[in-house]
Amino acid sequence: MNLSRTARALLWAALAGGLGVVYVPLLIVLLNSVNADRTFGWPPPGFTMRWWAAAWESGGVRDALVTSLQAAVGATAIALLLGTMAAFAVQRYSFFGRESVSLLIVLPIALPGIVTGIALNNAFRTVLEPFGVSLGLFTVIVGHATFCVVTVFNNVLARLRRLGASIEEASADLGADTFTTFRLVTFPMMRSALLAGGLLAFALSFDEIIVTTFTAGAGVRTLPIWIFENLFRPNQAPVVNVVAAALIILSVVPIYVAQRISGVEATTH
Repeated sequence: MNLSRTARALLWAALAGGLGVVYVPLLIVLLNSVNADRTFGWPPPGFTMRWWAAAWESGGVRDALVTSLQAAVGATAIALLLGTMAAFAVQRYSFFGRESVSLLIVLPIALPGIVTGIALNNAFRTVLEPFGVSLGLFTVIVGHATFCVVTVFNNVLARLRRLGASIEEASADLGADTFTTFRLVTFPMMRSALLAGGLLAFALSFDEIIVTTFTAGAGVRTLPIWIFENLFRPNQAPVVNVVAAALIILSVVPIYVAQRISGVEATTH
């Protein structure tokens, strides 16, 4: 398609405007995390790292960071297991309701977070509390896993569709059993897709707040919840900006790595 110079200029302007709306506020947060002015005067009168030191010395921030890491790792592990199994079932086997199963797995990522949070809260209180299991880190991990499974499922399913089953069939024809074929043939081919899906799941879980709010219960604070609770406390404003900046960095890194892995695999296959 050949576009006129005016059309190209308009498209570039629209692209720049859209990216600006998304990334300029993030850039301001990053700058304010090193702004020497406690009130965030603009332009910054100077830059300092003392807010970062104050954030690191804060016990509440460290505890929230540990909780976020525990929730993200737990949700990612569950997502890798269930997402991979579901992808293999949907792609490699024919059974009644296969398309419905695929839809049900993907649906949680499309539902509003508040709907998922309310539904999980009601389910946990109805099913788990009678057995003495109250809202806490475990319910947060399960809640996050419901939408993290989707990222792993989609990555693994796409890889399986691209690879087909001919190599595994050749391995079986040469005498390898199912476990040996999976260990020496299937898993090496799936490794990068699993890594990309796991990184995306980790990033989604790490900065989730809506579902966490409904499933955490009292005493469980992740970094996003800590930010929300301290957002309007004047004395905590510089530290809040530091934590928000750290969340941006910690969320961007796994997504960037996952994108690079997916891009390299797409070009080599």
